[in-house]
Amino acid sequence: MEQTPLLRRLGNWLGVSASAEAGDADIESRTSQLAEESAQQLASQQLLDDVSAFLLQHRLPVNNETLAFAHDLITDSEPRLSGLVNRRLRENEPLTGEWIAEVLGKAANDDARVMSTLRQRLEKSITDFTRTTKDARTATSDYKTALRSHVDELDEVQHAGAVIQELATVAKAMLDRTQEIEAQMVRSERETKSLHRRLDEARRNAEMDHLTGLPNRRAFENLLDSEFAAARVSQDQLCVAFCDIDKFKLINDLHGHDAGDRVLKLVARTLSEISDDRCHVARHGGEEFVVLFRGKSIKEAFDTLDATRDALAARRLVNRANDTPFGQVSFSGGIADIFAHRDPRAALKAADEALYAAKAQGRNRIVIAGNSTAVLAA
Repeated sequence: MEQTPLLRRLGNWLGVSASAEAGDADIESRTSQLAEESAQQLASQQLLDDVSAFLLQHRLPVNNETLAFAHDLITDSEPRLSGLVNRRLRENEPLTGEWIAEVLGKAANDDARVMSTLRQRLEKSITDFTRTTKDARTATSDYKTALRSHVDELDEVQHAGAVIQELATVAKAMLDRTQEIEAQMVRSERETKSLHRRLDEARRNAEMDHLTGLPNRRAFENLLDSEFAAARVSQDQLCVAFCDIDKFKLINDLHGHDAGDRVLKLVARTLSEISDDRCHVARHGGEEFVVLFRGKSIKEAFDTLDATRDALAARRLVNRANDTPFGQVSFSGGIADIFAHRDPRAALKAADEALYAAKAQGRNRIVIAGNSTAVLAA
């Protein structure tokens, strides 16, 4: 017996048959997908060629740090890198693996950056999936109730004929499949809730610098975007500062990396003393820290940071491991008014340039971006 259009549609829904039109559509969709994948492969190949050329030009080793550095430089993922490289080359200094490691910080920070990006994408997918499964489960539950009622009515028909009997068979199959889908959705919801909990824990770990306990660079960049948007709406002032420990390499060379880590933690604690819900401190990488001031003018932010710098520089520290004096431990800083620049990234670059000006002028001082010749520090 030839199936009716209704039965054919039901059969298609159950995966029994497929039309020629659907096959043509699949071919057209696959062709378009292949063309898009080919373009993506060409772009990826060009990026790989550019990264390889950069590493060969500067005779750099191929490792995680140099590859990440070259990728971020070429794709402009980190706008500060271009300025750092140009400054390095202008000073006739080579690009070395050691210098790149200092710029990027420890490899753990790079892993956290990658994990954070992947986590954000996965979280969005899970959120969308959770919402979809909840809506679908509600719909299938309502549909199952109505379908069961109709199936029961069909079973009560004694002389319905072949079409009704076939329709009843298909409807029962649909009911069984709907029940299976509903059970799968319940399991999926439980799994996504468990995954959400694990992702929350992973996010906290990925956004923390485990040596100092401060937020890391990726966490700070996310915070900067949200604080910038909120400050623009509320018309709050917003300033950002880069701080870098003076002669940190010498500390490591003379006292060892364990002592260097203790100095890093000391500076982190010192800067944390000025942090609150409107002042945020993070480790940006290596011996560099970043501070975000909300609701303070550039002069007020300068005064706060400079007082912290002065208090640290006045201390006389001793390496407890061998009772050897550290001498003076200090940091230099550059600070910028974010709304005086076209966007937060431009302000970060200005603060970074002011930091280098502070280093060039003798260290242990804070320089305001755009005012590098009139240093306000003592």
